[in-house]
Amino acid sequence: MSLSTAPAPVSGADRIAMVRARALAIRRSAFTMVHDAGLGHPGGDFSAADILATLYFGVMRYDTKEPRHPDRDRFIMSKGHCTGAFYSVLAQAGFFPEADLKTYMKPLSKLNGHPNRNYLPGIETNTGPLGHGLPVAVGIAIAGKLSAKDYRTFVLTGDGELQEGSNWEAAMAASHHKLNRLTVIVDRNRLQQGADPASRDKPLCVIANTIKGKGVSFMEDNVSWHHGVPNAEQFAQAMKELI
Repeated sequence: MSLSTAPAPVSGADRIAMVRARALAIRRSAFTMVHDAGLGHPGGDFSAADILATLYFGVMRYDTKEPRHPDRDRFIMSKGHCTGAFYSVLAQAGFFPEADLKTYMKPLSKLNGHPNRNYLPGIETNTGPLGHGLPVAVGIAIAGKLSAKDYRTFVLTGDGELQEGSNWEAAMAASHHKLNRLTVIVDRNRLQQGADPASRDKPLCVIANTIKGKGVSFMEDNVSWHHGVPNAEQFAQAMKELI
């Protein structure tokens, strides 16, 4: 069975426009979910949206009909509290119906506050406790190298969780084992509450200089939106700006 990213336009400009439109849709969807549920982390959802859109609609190989395809690229959402954006991109990619997003955080919903691989396709591992995602990704990358697989492993971390020692032990292990199919992306939005992968012999770390709450004027660079729920007026204003 062949693997591919979502169909992309022919020209580079159209491809970039498509990814930007996907990122905007992720923000609108995630904010709606947080508003309706009365729970969530919209600031981090917004800073991660462009990264997720780029990975799922411009970089990664996957098959939504066979989510556990052995040759798929792996993605670990280490900043697991930002499920609004993560669930939105998985639904857009086709792993499950977008209508399911309306159940976010509701009783017995499969769309928990943190991703659970036992509930939804497209989730590689459960995350939530910060500092776990990168060590798991390193293990996945080592497994791929030992089995001579060419899949790539991507992991998105928050800048705040890099204070966890487990991440630095994992980073040293990744370098020691020359995990050239591993890419770490740091969502460096600078606020917290409390290269070509094929042509290298070591892991890659991308520092993504993002803006927490990007796209909505009253949320941008505002730490109070790390975990916040909009009231009706704020929700209406945000949706006007996210166009």
